Amino acid sequence: MSAAERLEQFRAELREASVGLAAAPTLIVITKFHPDELVRELFDAGQRHFGENRHPEARNKRSGLDEDEAVWHFVGQLQRNKVRQVARYADVLHAVDRKEIIELLETGEDIPTRDVFLQVNLTDDPGRGGVDDAGFEALAERAAESSAVRVHGVMAVAPLDETPERAHERIAAYSQRLLRILPNATSISSGMSSDWRSALRYGATHLRIGTAITGSRPDSA
Repeated sequence: MSAAERLEQFRAELREASVGLAAAPTLIVITKFHPDELVRELFDAGQRHFGENRHPEARNKRSGLDEDEAVWHFVGQLQRNKVRQVARYADVLHAVDRKEIIELLETGEDIPTRDVFLQVNLTDDPGRGGVDDAGFEALAERAAESSAVRVHGVMAVAPLDETPERAHERIAAYSQRLLRILPNATSISSGMSSDWRSALRYGATHLRIGTAITGSRPDSA
C-alpha cells in the first residue's frame, strides 16, 4: 500500500471517529527519516500539515517541498542554539517548554510571531521534554505577555507506562489550566498512531501521526 493510500484510509477512519465533534482535528503527518518523495506524494494527495522533530532535516524537508500551502510543524525538543534557526522556517513550534525559548524568539532578528504549543512533561524524568507541573502556570504567564509567540494550546506525549486514557485525561486537565491564563488557547496537540482515538476522546485538536500513514521507517534510519 502506498503512502497516499494509507493517508486516504486513515482519513476515512478519522472522519468516522470525528463524528459529533465541534470541528475536525488537524492531521499532522510526521515524516521523519522518510525521503522528500514521500512528502511530495502526500502533498499531491491533499495533505497540507507536516511535522518533523530534527533540525536540519526539518529545514531540508521544508526546502524540498516549496509549496505555500504546506504548513510545517516542528514537534521535537528545541535546543538553545537552534531555536532561532528552527523558528525561521517552521510555521508552528510544538515544544515550547521553558521561558528561555520565548526570550530567544523575542530577541531573534527577522523572526515573525510564531504559533506555539506549550509542552508539558507527563513523567518524573526531567530529561524528557516539557515543563513540569510546578512550572506550568509560570511558563503560560510568560508566554501570555510576549508578542513573539501566539499560544494555541498544550502539547504532550503520552508515557508508555501509563494507559492512554489516563494520560490524555491529564493533558486535558493541563488545557483547562492554560485556559484560565490564555482563554483563546483551546488547542491540544496529542495523539499518535497508537493512541489517537483516545486523544480525540479527551479533546485533541491536533494529531501527530507517523507510521500509520508513512509506513515503517527506511532501513537506513
